[in-house]
Amino acid sequence: MTNKVYIIGHRNPDTDSVVSAAAYARLKHLLGRPEYVAARAGNLAPQTEYIFKRFKVEPPAYIPDLIPKTEFYMNRTYVTVDQDVSLWEAVDKMISTSASVLPLVNVDGTYQGLLNYNAFALNSFKILSPKRDDIFLTSIQLIEKTLNAALIVGFDTEDYFKCSIMVGDDDAASFRSLLCEKKSENIVVITGDREEIQRIAIEEKVRAVIVTKDYVVKKELRELARKNRVSVLSGHDSTVTTAMLIEYSSPVSSMADTKILPVKAGDSVQKIRPQLAQSPARCLPVVDDDFKVIGTISESDLLHDATIQVILVDHNEPQQAVEGIENYTIQEIIDHHKISTFSTKIPINFINKAVGSTSTIIANLYRENRVSIPKDMAAILLCGILSDTLILQSATTTEYDVLTAEYLSSITELDIKELGNDIIKSGSHIGGRSAQEVIRQDMKEYAEGKVKYSVSQIEVDSTREIIERKQEFLGCLESCRTARGALFSALLVTDITKLSSILFIAGDPKFESLLNFPKQDEHIYYLKDIVSRKKQLIPLLSELTAKAV
Repeated sequence: MTNKVYIIGHRNPDTDSVVSAAAYARLKHLLGRPEYVAARAGNLAPQTEYIFKRFKVEPPAYIPDLIPKTEFYMNRTYVTVDQDVSLWEAVDKMISTSASVLPLVNVDGTYQGLLNYNAFALNSFKILSPKRDDIFLTSIQLIEKTLNAALIVGFDTEDYFKCSIMVGDDDAASFRSLLCEKKSENIVVITGDREEIQRIAIEEKVRAVIVTKDYVVKKELRELARKNRVSVLSGHDSTVTTAMLIEYSSPVSSMADTKILPVKAGDSVQKIRPQLAQSPARCLPVVDDDFKVIGTISESDLLHDATIQVILVDHNEPQQAVEGIENYTIQEIIDHHKISTFSTKIPINFINKAVGSTSTIIANLYRENRVSIPKDMAAILLCGILSDTLILQSATTTEYDVLTAEYLSSITELDIKELGNDIIKSGSHIGGRSAQEVIRQDMKEYAEGKVKYSVSQIEVDSTREIIERKQEFLGCLESCRTARGALFSALLVTDITKLSSILFIAGDPKFESLLNFPKQDEHIYYLKDIVSRKKQLIPLLSELTAKAV
């Protein structure tokens, strides 16, 4: 059963990616699908953070990876039992609910131990064994519930004590002698309608007397029991049956396996597998950060599909997807980039349009579904379009983007040029930010056969500061390239005032020798009229990459 569907963009998400996830999740909710959750696979860039704060929209949840975790496979239809109930009641609950294990919890819901059939079988052997030790933990209250008996006289009924059983089936003299030998105030005597045995037991001040088969206890003996503080119960079963059942009145906590440690929802499947293998029932309880039980997980649960699925927005390449994506069913892909070799387990809805922004596609999905776009969603979608198209000036901009932006502008009453300048400037400042932070802000990784490379992009209103820090940026690019074993790593710095860019590149000398862009400085190139990474730069780099291998 699918409990949750994450709508998520690419790693190191840009504004368009995050906005698309948030707006598409809202559309799903408005269509009556609450299981859809907006997510992001990286930190918010300054521009994106500015947009969500300005329009008071909650950003998508941060999910660093989708490596299989316990929460994606756990069984949420679990049952627990209070640690103070009787073993009889606990086992009855296991049978009635067909549960393979029963987590024991305290009054506040925290995990205490696990009852499984292995522990129950060992306990049953102990009860049925003729060599068993007759002393076990119980309370008058648990005995009363287990036997479904009537409490005639009761004292300290909730207190636990180490119970020793005596069946009053001897003659009176022999019984008194045996009773004196035990010399225990925690003896529970089980007898039938034998008044002499009842009297002796009460006179010797045993813990309790159980009179079987609904036999009436005389008033005189009831008064004597009150005087001697002896509890008296009236049971329905025979003496033999009562003697067998009473040992099941032990609190389940005394029979459970307290050595089985729980796992947490965030634990990876790889981490919990050894622990599952060591569990007698091949099943473990799952707890939250407060140690409260929230489910169970078994080896068989791991054979089923995960309880989550995903929708990808603003990308369709595996190397750009959140780590672990291959473990889950992809429901849909909504994108505006080139189509990669991405295989899916089942047929899916794949929307790919040659437009400047995924936000353009999402905005029009509202219209196609005849759902009014909420004003806050219209605002961030407009920002997504303006960000990804450089205020509708990028080479990737289409008439469809322009018309959609004008439509969203009419809903929000926001001026396109003024809003565009605000959001572009909000992400253009690099003062106080490290080179690594800037490069990773919007980094995309590509593969041409066995060759890998990465290209980051940032829009600025002046390239002066970033050029002054060129050694810092080139050094960081070289570290990124080396760490990934890539052919090269590049940073496209787009000047929004001149609609041109400069390219910082750290790469294999053989590859860099193929670049025919005007050289501005060592490893820095001037790219006149190039502002689109997707449509203008990547096709050129892809062609050169093929020549370098």
